[in-house]
Amino acid sequence: MGADDKIENKAEELKGRAKEAIGDATDNEQWQAEGRAERAKGSLKQAGEKVKDAFRSAE
Repeated sequence: MGADDKIENKAEELKGRAKEAIGDATDNEQWQAEGRAERAKGSLKQAGEKVKDAFRSAE
């Protein structure tokens, strides 16, 4: 897992934030929920990358 994965994870989080904001602006509950889910998924993946990096640096 390298920089490409980190960029993809951050992009997924930002896409979720944008979708959630559009859902908020248009009062579209489906987009709000999808945005929250994508944002959470991206954040979790980033956290996983940080854990992996911590283990790699400890070795």
